[in-house]
Amino acid sequence: MRLRNATVASPWRGSVFDSPEELLRGIRLGEDTALELKGVSFRGARVSGPDRGALADELSAIANTRDGVLVLGVEDQTREIVGIPIGRLDAVERFVFEICNESVEPPIHYRSFRMELPDGAGVLRPVLKVEVPRSLFVHRSPGGYFHRQGSSKRRMSTEFLLRLGQQRSQARLYRFEEQAVPGSEVTDLEVERRRRYARPVDDLATLKKMKLATDDETGRTRATVAGILTCSPNPEQWLPGAMVHAVSYRGIHQDSNYQLDAQVIAGPVDEQIAAAISFVRRNMRVTARKAPGRVDTPQFSMRAVFEAVVNAVAHRDYAVHGSTIRLFLFEDRLELYSPGPLPNSVTVDALALRQSTRNELLTTLLARCLAVDPTGEIGRQFLMEKRGDGVPIILRESLALSGRQPEYRVIDDAEVLLTVYGAGPSREVEGSAT
Repeated sequence: MRLRNATVASPWRGSVFDSPEELLRGIRLGEDTALELKGVSFRGARVSGPDRGALADELSAIANTRDGVLVLGVEDQTREIVGIPIGRLDAVERFVFEICNESVEPPIHYRSFRMELPDGAGVLRPVLKVEVPRSLFVHRSPGGYFHRQGSSKRRMSTEFLLRLGQQRSQARLYRFEEQAVPGSEVTDLEVERRRRYARPVDDLATLKKMKLATDDETGRTRATVAGILTCSPNPEQWLPGAMVHAVSYRGIHQDSNYQLDAQVIAGPVDEQIAAAISFVRRNMRVTARKAPGRVDTPQFSMRAVFEAVVNAVAHRDYAVHGSTIRLFLFEDRLELYSPGPLPNSVTVDALALRQSTRNELLTTLLARCLAVDPTGEIGRQFLMEKRGDGVPIILRESLALSGRQPEYRVIDDAEVLLTVYGAGPSREVEGSAT
């Protein structure tokens, strides 16, 4: 009997039902904790079944439990492979996308693959395989919070929900960065990036000691959150909010009609830091005056900008799903929003006096990473020095340049806003540069 997989291999290497043969054996045995089967019906060009809310409950139950697979095009009661009309596969994929992104909170990270499996007569039928890894988060669907037991979903008790929330750091526990990232592999940590933090780079024991990798609850070795953030070329694949949204505006108001420049900055965190600093340098105003020679005055102190961006990337709450760092440049100020409240018991008034961090492992790794400082403006050898002098530098440098003290605010106990005021344009302008 011939089987054909019409797609590339799964990006979740080692996940359940990797091959068509293995998937076909699973279908013959029937649904269990890792396998859900659903036939698909249509009304005109639209998917009419399965029910959207019920399928959202099933998918969130899988994500809340362990790695699992949904196969659309297979009847769950009879295990008959009925398939999906090939011309309607796009509609089914859109159906799954809408459910995972609009009917579940936070959205479910998944991968879908078009495959052909033989029915009882040996005729190949198109089906859609949807892989759902065990999530870093706890998901709520239209019916509430569910987990999977055997072939059925079960509503979580309050006690179960609280315990699962703690395990997955929904309560913002201290060790979120040390958790195993579901679906990741050690090979997702690029060797050249590992070299910055761990030697020898190919020694698994060393990677675990540095907490770039760890064993999950099944005993499989995975990359950690911190490992993905520092050594993966695309951490946003697993942590969609792990990026910086930077926008430069003309004037003093946030208005897309006056947007001058914008950039979505992704990648490993050290590259995010470098790119965000370059964005500010590229877009800020630099004025010049005669005194008696030419004297350039930048809108912002790049030393202060460096410390502000590093702090935002290093200390943000990565357990907050879907929230990104936002960097806004205006004519008179810079605004930097960082997800999560201030760590531990730190207050805004004590920021310049106390040293505390939410991500101890991440800051330790960044303290091993060399800072890019081609102009000598930053004055740092490494991205972090861990002496607690970042905030004092931001306050001192910015006040000296603009005459106004930067301001920290905590918004709704959900994110920290730093406002840095820029130097005003000189009255004796010789020229400007960007």
